[in-house]
Amino acid sequence: MTLARLSVAFIPLTDAASLIAAKEMGFAHEEGLALDLVRAPSWSSLRDMLAFGAVEAAHLLAPVPVAMALGVGGVAADVSALMVMSVNGTVVGVSNKLADRLRDAAEPLDFSDATAAGKVLTSAGEELRVGVPFPFSMHAELLYYWLAASGLPASQGLVIRTVPPPLMAEALAAGEIDAFCVGEPWGSKSVESGVGTLLLPGRAIWSFAPEKVLAVRSIWAAENADLTGRLMRAVWKASRWLGTGGALTTAAELLSRESYLDLAPEIIDRALTGQFVVNGRGETRECAGFIEFHRGAANFPWRSQAAWIGGQIAGRLGIDRRHAMDAARATFRTDLYRQHLGDTGAILPGASEKIEGGIVEGTAVAADNGRLILPENRFFDGKIFDPTDGL
Repeated sequence: MTLARLSVAFIPLTDAASLIAAKEMGFAHEEGLALDLVRAPSWSSLRDMLAFGAVEAAHLLAPVPVAMALGVGGVAADVSALMVMSVNGTVVGVSNKLADRLRDAAEPLDFSDATAAGKVLTSAGEELRVGVPFPFSMHAELLYYWLAASGLPASQGLVIRTVPPPLMAEALAAGEIDAFCVGEPWGSKSVESGVGTLLLPGRAIWSFAPEKVLAVRSIWAAENADLTGRLMRAVWKASRWLGTGGALTTAAELLSRESYLDLAPEIIDRALTGQFVVNGRGETRECAGFIEFHRGAANFPWRSQAAWIGGQIAGRLGIDRRHAMDAARATFRTDLYRQHLGDTGAILPGASEKIEGGIVEGTAVAADNGRLILPENRFFDGKIFDPTDGL
């Protein structure tokens, strides 16, 4: 069989697992594809590779297609998020020096209590320099949301600095940042390097935040419908393989290879299992559901998620909020998801939008092909986001 060859860019992160598994476990081959996975050095370079046609597809930060649609961040392009590759999977960490000060100022913090952690962090009484992998990322959006709700407006005492994920520990060690929000395993790498302490998982801020998407140029998807469908099915099958459990040891070993993350599988395994070493003293914490690749319709590109992202960016940059939300919705391609995954057994929600932040525990909702249980989906401060407000 002659395979169609596709070039797909990725950043070395645990949440690239479904793309790597699609190649290494044969799911791409089943769809008649040969995937050339291109490891990019930074999110800006990966974005440019996709926007200017150096690759056909990319493992991409969920807010980037929205930012590109809004023409912010330096590159405007029509990019489609075909599906969500991962939900959550990030950690907030601080330098050991800051961790010591926080420890002196408060009782031991619960690893899952964003309210308490936010209060302690914002009361430190000095400018906070926080590293994120890219200005338009869920890392940045969650930080702005969390710290503002905790009493630290973005314009007061908060400096966001862009640091590629593999370099986050180095930036912390050099004193360039005081804290970070980054995808695993690079938070754990800072602990292993003896320079960082993990404070909070990202899911403690928003328990079902879309983290990475499978993205292509919209014109490419329109001109290559068959290849688009095959790529989506390959990644979806890999996501299902990861989401069913039992494959995590194999996944950690695949990701650990030099061409991918080039780290010990034991460190990568922490994110996959939710079992973390949080500081140099060897203290451990558990985070159930730290990262989700498949369950609870995790792969579905909810347009309400995109609308939330658009609204957050608009509020920060002074863009018309309704325009931003509408433009954001158009980047999350529920239409292509339904078109190309309907015959795979993928759960297809009856609606393409939902209220975000309003699910306290698993809730059954209508689906086109059965019943869907939506998992917990809440913001740490109890607020909800209704994408129809103002319509």
